[in-house]
Amino acid sequence: MASASSPTLFSLTFIFLYCFFVLCTHVPSSSSVSFSYNFSNPSIDDPCGHDIVCHPDAEFVRSTSAIELTKNQQTGTITYSHGRIWYAYPVPLWNEVTGEVTSFTTSFSFNITPTSSSQYQECNNWPSKSGDGMAFFLAPWPYSSGGVVLANATGGGDLDIFDPSNRFNATGDSRVVAVEFDTFFGGDNTWDINGQHIGIDVNSIKSVVTSVTLGTNNLTSPFTKAALVRYDNSTKMLTANLQIGDKPYHVNATVDLKRSLPGTVAVGFSASTGYCVDLHELLSWSFNSTLEMKAETSPTKLLVRVLVPVTSVILVCAGVGLLLWKMRARRRNAQPHHGTESEESDEADFERGVTGPRRYHYRDLATATGEFAEDNLLGRGGFGTVYKGHLPSYDGQQQQVAIKKFSTESSSQSRKEFEAEVKIIGRLRHRNLVQLLGWCDSRKGLLLVYELVPEGSLDKHIYSSKRFLSWPERYKIILGLGSALHYLHRGWDQRVVHGDIKPSNIMLDSSYNAKLGDFGLARLGDHGTGPQTTDLVKGTMGYIDPEFVNTHRRSTESDMYSFGIVLLEIVSGRPPVSRLDPSFSLLKWVESLYCHGELLLDVADAQLRGDDEAHLRQMECALVVGLWCTQRDPGERPSVAEAMHALQSDCKLPTLISLHMHNKKPPPAGVSSTGSFFSSGVCSATAC
Repeated sequence: MASASSPTLFSLTFIFLYCFFVLCTHVPSSSSVSFSYNFSNPSIDDPCGHDIVCHPDAEFVRSTSAIELTKNQQTGTITYSHGRIWYAYPVPLWNEVTGEVTSFTTSFSFNITPTSSSQYQECNNWPSKSGDGMAFFLAPWPYSSGGVVLANATGGGDLDIFDPSNRFNATGDSRVVAVEFDTFFGGDNTWDINGQHIGIDVNSIKSVVTSVTLGTNNLTSPFTKAALVRYDNSTKMLTANLQIGDKPYHVNATVDLKRSLPGTVAVGFSASTGYCVDLHELLSWSFNSTLEMKAETSPTKLLVRVLVPVTSVILVCAGVGLLLWKMRARRRNAQPHHGTESEESDEADFERGVTGPRRYHYRDLATATGEFAEDNLLGRGGFGTVYKGHLPSYDGQQQQVAIKKFSTESSSQSRKEFEAEVKIIGRLRHRNLVQLLGWCDSRKGLLLVYELVPEGSLDKHIYSSKRFLSWPERYKIILGLGSALHYLHRGWDQRVVHGDIKPSNIMLDSSYNAKLGDFGLARLGDHGTGPQTTDLVKGTMGYIDPEFVNTHRRSTESDMYSFGIVLLEIVSGRPPVSRLDPSFSLLKWVESLYCHGELLLDVADAQLRGDDEAHLRQMECALVVGLWCTQRDPGERPSVAEAMHALQSDCKLPTLISLHMHNKKPPPAGVSSTGSFFSSGVCSATAC
């Protein structure tokens, strides 16, 4: 009896102490602003017009899962486009009574995508072929109009935050403090040292400090950019950190916000285009600040401000305590539960660790798939089965989904993979990752709900005669897979090792963009830490890193090995191991051709080869990068950023001197010889 009542006594004691703590500490002494938006979340409502104001060209575009700060439709006129968004509520910046200034932190991710300058002939007259950039800003909030009034900027060079008439000395309501991400250079040094830079602007378009982004890791590179901006009120230091691929950039400046801006401001983003045009996408945004505020001097107002929340807290705590007591009493009187009275299991600890995807009831998913009918079966695997289904979307419309039902034959391993997928992929957001929409943890089964990627998995296209993938389509798939892998390894808060990269886990959307899925073997780790050791070696034959088999240590290098095998497979149209000849290895065959100085393009699928030299060069480059990624020594393998750089540029590839020599020929496939762009199997002595 004592053990049965202990949880109730403990819970009631905890609630009492919590209420006491709240009552004792509830003093209206500070004003904090905190919000977080992930615009790529498919379930998010249109934020424009609610908590965020979008004006004039800025809009939320669901198809791109982003807020487009400037016009994004290349079929129309997108030159001289300008847009800005801001948080719809005022943000206290400094206390006019005490003089105390806030400290704040904001983080956001974005893309700046260049367009072809040939579409805009006037752009060719400028040194920079990009335009024009975007900025995070703080600007005056005028209470009289109920909204922010920014500069009426029209030219691209002012980033839609500065009025051309006073761009070097903004005053009054035109004042702005901003962190700019500038891509345009007009040819003189009036206010920019060059294009492609980040800078801190204090009431002037001419930055007080800048940092130039270089090479392929610049503002218009294909990597998603992650920025972190902080202001420290004790040092008056404004710092901005930007991560592009594996390259970090940093600027900081001493800024007296109390002298530069009024006590209440708007926070937001702006972007613009001029002669030259980029597309500006905001993918996510979070903001946190705290400012000590003036205490009320009126005893009546103070009494009201204290009594109202105190009374509310007392009522809430009392209600929760009573409800909890009744639930405990009912549970003590109930019979032991054997799974017949409720479908859903009590996995409280697991559910607390899940953010993002929603939880579904088993009966809803069963109905969505026609009771898991064979007609809706999409595929089977060692993990279980995948079905096509229909579920209501955020707007009430029916959306097609893919529902994975885990096998019950290995319940322990199935649960591990289920929890890994929910906790990892549920927190990731990237255009080249399959989106997890929801999950179900039921006594009848474990299920995951994904977006339905209409064209299915890559392996079905490589080995199916229904539709042959052209080389441009395969090349786009390679780059998309590399982009997803870069996000997992370098672009998120933690390092994610996927652990099972293979064509059957690479899905294709209607435009044949790659989306990496199946995170059942994925592992999280902090950046800078070593590889993780696992008890079991799990994966797929032909794609598993031999070093992982030997050490049981899963690492980003293991993912790069699998990525390399997939590159060889996409170019050759052959699996890594052959059912016709179990002794054949695709990797060993390509290595043999490379080391003997033979024609690497003999490996390429015969249907891919033609007269387009650019395509042939890309194929051969992909083969060499594939070999680079699969070197026996993990330390000799490239990072995903290095591999992507090699795939997307004309730089000379490294000479691979540590490859083994093999003589095994492939099973017959009618492959004929073609010319090679690399002589003697050696690309160059110079690495990228």
